Amino acid sequence: MHPSHPPGGRLTALGTQLIEIHDWLREELARLRAGLDSPGGGGLTRELRAHCVGFCTALDRHHTGEDGGAFRVLADQAPELRPVLAELREDHEVVASILTRIEALLAEAADGRSVRAELNGLAALLESHFTYEERKLVAALNRLAGGAVRLLGVASPDAAPHDPRGTGTT
Repeated sequence: MHPSHPPGGRLTALGTQLIEIHDWLREELARLRAGLDSPGGGGLTRELRAHCVGFCTALDRHHTGEDGGAFRVLADQAPELRPVLAELREDHEVVASILTRIEALLAEAADGRSVRAELNGLAALLESHFTYEERKLVAALNRLAGGAVRLLGVASPDAAPHDPRGTGTT
């Protein structure tokens, strides 16, 4: 669950939930990067590795949920957004490739610098991706009905008593 939002909360529109999910993912990525900079840093503790794997899983679920949920609905209801959705899907493929490299580095017990380099690239791409997606899609998403988990891949940290990683537990 998002650490600064209580479960339940107010029901929000999907576009607003998208922003909340993106903000949570931004915070988690910042925590990961800060963990690599901690005193005695450079090394990946078991806890930091687990956090990294959890983050990668949450991000993958979010993008998979968008591609299989919200983007399909948007393509049907707002055909003018199809070129934007295609660009965002391409970004999702690039992000998935980076996540695969990060997971391989973690499996190899690589040093923190290697993981840091991939996380830095991921952070730059995600910030651009999230900002573009929010600018282009929030209003259209706010017109949709449906649950955040089904359409966005993970629950909004402020809207549902689900784990934002999409496991359905709190």
